[in-house]
Amino acid sequence: MNTLLEKLSAIRLVPVVVINDAEKAVPLARALMDNGCGCMEITFRTAAAAEAIARISREVPDMLVGAGTLLTPEQVEQARHAGASFGAAPGFDPLVVKAASALGFPFVPGVSTASEMSQALSLGCLFQKFFPAEAAGGVKMLKSLLGAFRHTGVRIMPTGGIHAGNIGSWLEIPEVAACGGSWICEPSLIQSSEWEEIGRRTREALRAL
Repeated sequence: MNTLLEKLSAIRLVPVVVINDAEKAVPLARALMDNGCGCMEITFRTAAAAEAIARISREVPDMLVGAGTLLTPEQVEQARHAGASFGAAPGFDPLVVKAASALGFPFVPGVSTASEMSQALSLGCLFQKFFPAEAAGGVKMLKSLLGAFRHTGVRIMPTGGIHAGNIGSWLEIPEVAACGGSWICEPSLIQSSEWEEIGRRTREALRAL
C-alpha cells in the first residue's frame, strides 16, 4: 500500500473509466499515457471491465491500472487475477476489505462519514476514497473530518463531482494524495474513440494541478 500511495501521490490524478468495449481499453490507456497521466481506474460496472484491465496490463505495462466499484470478494479476486494494481470501492464493506487484505491486494475503500472512516482505519485502511466528494459536503466536509483523523496518518483520494475547475482546491489539502474524476474519460468519448479530446482533457487536468 505504501508503494501505491507513493505512485498516486506523484501522479495526483486518477481518471475513473466506465468502459463497455474492451477493444477500446488499450487505445484509451495510450491516450492517457501519451498526455502525461500514468494511472487509471476501470470500474467494475460493465462486463468488459476485467478484460479491459487484462489487456492494458499486458500491452501498456507502464500504466498503473486499478479496478473500481469492487463490491464483493469475488470481484476483488477477479480484478487481481486480471492484473489490476489496486482496487477501490464507493463504500466501506469489511468483507471486501478483508478479502483484498487476504490476497495482498492494495485496496481503497470509500468513506463519507466519521464512522466509516473510523471503521476503515480499524481494518488497517490508511488510504481511503472520499466519495461522493462534492455531494458529501465537498472540501469543507473533508477538512472537518480530517480535524478528527489527521493524527492517524490517513490519506485520501476524493472522487465524485471533481473536475478541472475544482481539483486544485482538493489537492491543496495536505492529506489528499490524489483525486479521481470521470470527466476526462466520459463514456461517450471512449465509445466514439475521441482520443484527441481525452488527451486534451488530460493535459487540461494536469495543468490544473
